[in-house]
Amino acid sequence: MSVSKALIKELLNESDCSHNKTKKSSCDKPKPGNTSGGCAYEGAQISLFPYADTVHLVHGPHTCLGASWETRASLTSFEGESSTPLGYCTNITAQDIIFGGDKKLSEAIEYVVVKKHPKAVFVYETCVTAMIGDNIDHICKKSWEKFGIPIVPIHTPGFVGGKNLGSRLASESILNFLIGTKEPESIHEFGINLIGDYNVTGDMWQYRSILEKIGIKIVSTLSGDGRIDEICQAHRAKLNVIVCAKSLITLCRKMQERYQIPYVSVSFYGKRDTSNAILSIVNALGSHEMIEKAKAVIKEEEKKLETKLEPYKKILDGKKAILNTGGNKSWSIASALQDIGLNVVATSINKSTEEDIEMAKKYVSILFKNPSSDQPKLIDEHGIEILLAGGRSLYTAIKKKIAFVDVNQEKKRSYGAYNGLVNLAEDVCAALLNPVFKLVGKRAPWEN
Repeated sequence: MSVSKALIKELLNESDCSHNKTKKSSCDKPKPGNTSGGCAYEGAQISLFPYADTVHLVHGPHTCLGASWETRASLTSFEGESSTPLGYCTNITAQDIIFGGDKKLSEAIEYVVVKKHPKAVFVYETCVTAMIGDNIDHICKKSWEKFGIPIVPIHTPGFVGGKNLGSRLASESILNFLIGTKEPESIHEFGINLIGDYNVTGDMWQYRSILEKIGIKIVSTLSGDGRIDEICQAHRAKLNVIVCAKSLITLCRKMQERYQIPYVSVSFYGKRDTSNAILSIVNALGSHEMIEKAKAVIKEEEKKLETKLEPYKKILDGKKAILNTGGNKSWSIASALQDIGLNVVATSINKSTEEDIEMAKKYVSILFKNPSSDQPKLIDEHGIEILLAGGRSLYTAIKKKIAFVDVNQEKKRSYGAYNGLVNLAEDVCAALLNPVFKLVGKRAPWEN
């Protein structure tokens, strides 16, 4: 299954994307230079790396591997040796470009299978190996037959588009090569698949236990804390739950067409969204008894949460914030910040989809697209006291002498669901009360 123009057009023109129902054109097509902020290969990495029982083999130059490996702290409960932190690469050289890298890829697959005994091997095609025409599909098929474990080609050369498209292409490989290839011992009445939560800093673990307490079984995850055997059985779930990852809506639509599995889209950031997410899931499953149990659990969890948040809300009351993060977090994190008492004045929509932008409008009145120029201006105009963003925005906060919290994938603690909201409140308060942000922007004593 190579990357064809027809497949890219299909993935960009997803019928279940709400904005494609109202606009004539599809998602933005790839433009030269636009992948510098994250290419399709990187998007595939982000989507699939949390499978810890799988070897991830990059068929390309080692620079592709080194530039983006382990960019997210996706936690796993896998008890054996996790293959995710280990970078495997065929290291294509100038000589391989001339003579082809097929033999090198075959040898690399044999090495990782014999030495590491994985449940599967994902082979990532990169720009170089796509352009020289290495027959990855044939090699993976022969290796699959030889070793008896899935050897899955992931066709995501960086030049085809950005990270969102890479996630969709990765899910195409999972759908066509893994899902539906294994039958479970039993089928749970209320089994669900969690799609799009990569368990960054353990976000998924914050709400998984709540769902299980209600009586819901997690059949598989794509891909936070994921397992190959589980994703192979994903076709027997009763519901797909998209967690803040609209790029994987195509996968859910195709599973609905192929296996008659409906889907819902939810967010587990903040009190309101977490409660609404739980209710959306149980309502979709259709059990009256489960709905009533879910309501009771939500009431209990919200009561405990408000008690924990009370001291933090006193500190945060009236404080003004700006949010600069990507995609769905432009609104989901904004919702969480409002739940702990912050006044979110503005949020960046620079890397958000049309659907994310519409959601952001419901939570925040000011949306901005150019953080480098808009952020400083908004901070001055509105008297902003804290900036929540990725690490690159730290220097803006230092220059403006305001507090800063990293809420991107590099964050160190989980902000998901009810307990994660307490972590977020604690970190925001710690930043606001920390004198370093006012001191570090001043001139050194010997410079005065």
